[in-house]
Amino acid sequence: MQQIIAARFQTLQDDICRQLEAADGQGVFVEDQWTRPEGGGGRSRVMEGRLIEKGGVNFSAVHGVLPEAIAKSMDLPGQTIFFATGVSIVLHPHSPMAPIIHMNVRYFEAGSGRWWFGGGI
Repeated sequence: MQQIIAARFQTLQDDICRQLEAADGQGVFVEDQWTRPEGGGGRSRVMEGRLIEKGGVNFSAVHGVLPEAIAKSMDLPGQTIFFATGVSIVLHPHSPMAPIIHMNVRYFEAGSGRWWFGGGI
């Protein structure tokens, strides 16, 4: 299930970038792929365009051992394995009359079988 959700989030990133490029009419996203030494990685994309002064649409899928303090705050045992994936967007338009936006969607799973989707705008 983790790979299916991560693949859907990658498709979401692709769709959002394609639509923002079309709406802007000039900007093109530049991608930087990265890896997390503890496990996983992602794709960071940045665009500077005609309508969007600077915008980022980022995807990540990371995994590993949850830090003990975080596991404790979630009432999970120590050495809990986790998986997290999501898409985050930050857009700064040129026009001061258009709102800045920050939005994200995410999925988190702890090795104990706990999972949830979240996000906000």
